Amino acid sequence: MQLSVLDLAPVSVGSSERESLRRTIELARRVDAIGYRRFWVAEHHSIPSIASSAPDLLIAHIAAATTMIRVGSGGVMLPNHAPLTVAERFATLEALHPGRIDLGIGRAPGTDPRTAYALRRGSDLTNDPGLPELLDELESCFTGKFPPGHRFTGMQAVPGRGLMPPIWLLGSSTYSARLAAARGLPFAFAYHFSAEQAEPAMRQYRQTFRPSAVCPRPHVILTVSVMCSERPERALELAQPMALAWVRIRSGRYAPIPSIDEALLHPWTPGERAVAEAYVHTQVIGDPAQVRGKLLHLADQYAADEVMITTIMHGFEDRVRSFELVADVIPQRAQTGVD
Repeated sequence: MQLSVLDLAPVSVGSSERESLRRTIELARRVDAIGYRRFWVAEHHSIPSIASSAPDLLIAHIAAATTMIRVGSGGVMLPNHAPLTVAERFATLEALHPGRIDLGIGRAPGTDPRTAYALRRGSDLTNDPGLPELLDELESCFTGKFPPGHRFTGMQAVPGRGLMPPIWLLGSSTYSARLAAARGLPFAFAYHFSAEQAEPAMRQYRQTFRPSAVCPRPHVILTVSVMCSERPERALELAQPMALAWVRIRSGRYAPIPSIDEALLHPWTPGERAVAEAYVHTQVIGDPAQVRGKLLHLADQYAADEVMITTIMHGFEDRVRSFELVADVIPQRAQTGVD
């Protein structure tokens, strides 16, 4: 089973956005050294606990600071951007770091409606093109091959031609699974916040997949939240700050990731406790042996080709140690499959 990393440049209480971004680059260096396959960063906006609002800029720094690991977006929220801009920036990244860039595409705004409007000011959000149309335009910007009569016929992203990195479709529902299958694209599913949709999405993807030149057979990444420590009780402690952060996010109260002490001392209401327990239930939490067993079970259950781990903890060294412990018990084989 191949292991990869999804990171959001999390901002914790007591740290700054600058520190968070530097720690994400340092985390990439550390996981590169121990054999993780990919390091993706996710686009979110106007959330005080997440500093990864500009994935392409962060990818450039991470790729320059690492040597082997593939670096990409998990993902770029395509409706927020002009496809030409995305093509130019990712072709530039591919030119500078050949064979190491992934372009993961999502369709959600990655933020609240007001911020989505600010990102897309000047467009009618109710009549924006759908994701299939945006994907068509993105690919045509890379290749310069627009359909006859298209308003952009003759246009070409520069850099662009011959520099399109592998495109992945990201999703948390059957919609993206069906679209990835129809396009013959590899698919990454967000189990870490949409576990209940995993089974139908994976079934849809595999049953309706149409082989393509870039992806001759179905290829799935399953993204899982993992909290690993030498002792299971410590791992559960390390999971509490993100549980409290999730409760706050679900109620529209955004703030940096709390400390362990703040989370443990929080006066939980019954409703908050129910939300937190439901969230923790979908996470993989425990000592290395427990985490290994749970990850292998999930990979087998959903026929995942890769497992992408996201780990958000208050302390940076605890976060790094979690990734190290997982790599110790799931040795990495030579890279195969979709690049």
